[in-house]
Amino acid sequence: MKDERRLGRAAFLGVSLAGLSSLVWGRTAWDAASGLLPESVGGVLPQPTSGWRIYTVAATMPRLDPVTYRLRVEGLVRRPVSLALPDLRRLPVAQQVSDFHCVTGWTVRDVRWAGVRIRDVLAAAGPLPAARALSFVSAERPYVDSLTLEQGLLPDVMLAWEMDGRPLERPHGGPLRLVMPRMYGYKSVKWVDRIVLTSEPAVGYWEERGYDRDAWIGRSNGA
Repeated sequence: MKDERRLGRAAFLGVSLAGLSSLVWGRTAWDAASGLLPESVGGVLPQPTSGWRIYTVAATMPRLDPVTYRLRVEGLVRRPVSLALPDLRRLPVAQQVSDFHCVTGWTVRDVRWAGVRIRDVLAAAGPLPAARALSFVSAERPYVDSLTLEQGLLPDVMLAWEMDGRPLERPHGGPLRLVMPRMYGYKSVKWVDRIVLTSEPAVGYWEERGYDRDAWIGRSNGA
């Protein structure tokens, strides 16, 4: 089983402050930065391996019941909708294998995702001509991030309910999370409970703290 370690807000902020100018970490850079952090933070920093790290910005992870879960699609749409998981599963099912890259330097290769493409979710709501961006609001308050509509409609962007052949678990954003493989992981919002169509991209949680809005892998945050 892939290694999973939970890294809370304090540790993530510590990593951010230590490396906003260069956030693609090698082992030497990671060790050096860890030494600059308070002992209480450095002690929970995961060493760079191929396993998952679980980041949160709230004190606890959201707990969403798949039975009562609803995804709301609203904003600049013709008809706001509320979609249960069975509603989403009736849409064309998308599957893909893609790598997951975290801006702090670790990668998980060949993750198998299953879910639904953004375009198929938006079709139920009918985006208005003024809609140019998508805000993905997490049940983990106050986490939010955004994509342009063009980015959201890329062929490998999806809302996933399954990872590696199993229902998406709570630490990975279950029951539904965004997957944006071409950008660093902070764009792949977990525990999505609302998509808001807007005229321009909203400023995301980590972007307010110095990260790039367009987090293209290898082309942002000093990479």
